[in-house]
Amino acid sequence: MSNPTPDEAVETSDPLATSVETIAVRVILAPRKARPFFGRHPWVFESAIEGVESPDGEEPAPGTAVELWSAKNEFIAHGLWNPHSNIRVRLYSWDQQQPVDSELLKLRIHQAVELRRLIFDLQNPQMGCRLVFSEADQLSGLTVDAYGRHLLVQFTSLALYQFKDQIVAALQTECAPDGIWLRTEKGMREAEQLEAVDGLICGVEPPSPVFLEEHGIRYGVDVQQGQKTGCYLDQRDNRMAAAKYMKDARVLDAFCFSGGFGIVAVKQGRAASVVGIDSSESALTMAAANAELNGVTAQCEYRRGDVRKELDSMAEQGSVFDVVVLDPPRMARTRGGLSRALKGYLRINLSALKVLKPGGILVTCSCSGLVSRDEFCEMIGDVARVANRPIQILEQHGQPADHPISATCPETEYLKMLICRVL
Repeated sequence: MSNPTPDEAVETSDPLATSVETIAVRVILAPRKARPFFGRHPWVFESAIEGVESPDGEEPAPGTAVELWSAKNEFIAHGLWNPHSNIRVRLYSWDQQQPVDSELLKLRIHQAVELRRLIFDLQNPQMGCRLVFSEADQLSGLTVDAYGRHLLVQFTSLALYQFKDQIVAALQTECAPDGIWLRTEKGMREAEQLEAVDGLICGVEPPSPVFLEEHGIRYGVDVQQGQKTGCYLDQRDNRMAAAKYMKDARVLDAFCFSGGFGIVAVKQGRAASVVGIDSSESALTMAAANAELNGVTAQCEYRRGDVRKELDSMAEQGSVFDVVVLDPPRMARTRGGLSRALKGYLRINLSALKVLKPGGILVTCSCSGLVSRDEFCEMIGDVARVANRPIQILEQHGQPADHPISATCPETEYLKMLICRVL
């Protein structure tokens, strides 16, 4: 993607344009709550806040630029306010002289895209990558994926969404895409009071499907209606890592979505056969089309159903696989749901072991950022004890470089994949 001329960039007003001197709203932290934010964690929850000092005495509107101060009257950071969210303030700048404005957003987007230019050929029409990864790129609440010549934008912050036009203009200036499409993550209406309508923001609509190529595998991606922004770009390297254990194997690809793990297993890992299970009919249609696109239709079978029920049913029928892949949706969205998520991972992995042969390979994943790598490994230990089957962890993998991890926001390390041998 090349840079357009200034005349080609979208002209917008700049509601963020302001100076440090004119920012009057201060969010004051409760005593002994400042340490994480001096440490550059970007989320300020309601429970950490003592009060808000506003010049008019009114609660700030969503998207208001605010300063975060400690109970000891120390400046900490600049952020954006959302009274409807548990994350009351998202922080973007720890430099008192650099408020949250259009120039800062442009800089952050430029820095994010420059990283991806090191890794990918952004001019390749069959390239797919994450251009902006929210907190990890110092843009909490913004995700941008590139699919060839099109960008998919997703907001998870009502405050940042107020400045959609400025962000879109910065993306156009930086990338000059053919079109930008808005997708809204499930649950954001409730979590952020975000009333966003999916659809075309500018340019031309992305084709349906868009075709990508990864490691010699071609995929059709429904960027308008598919899950997330249309594809799980974060598993591209993990699919290859798992495939080397699948030669001549009978593979069960649970939560198969558009068929990624299974198709790579056959095409690159030389697996004998794959059974894919997913609850989404549209995902299975895309998986079958992707299998045909890669010439592996004969080896791939797809079934619609609830994965856990299907696993239990196959166990009752005596079905056995050499490899089982588990890549479930995110199970923990809040810290209050962490215990329930770990129990969910335990149950689904125990069910998987019922159809896995002795000495078979279990590829198990978690995309829940609130579940740490240590907690996920401990869960696998619990699976071994409950099932009374020794488990060896052969490899541990995570997310690729276009999904970087912020050193000061550990929640950005969300993806875990364990390749295990189950005796």
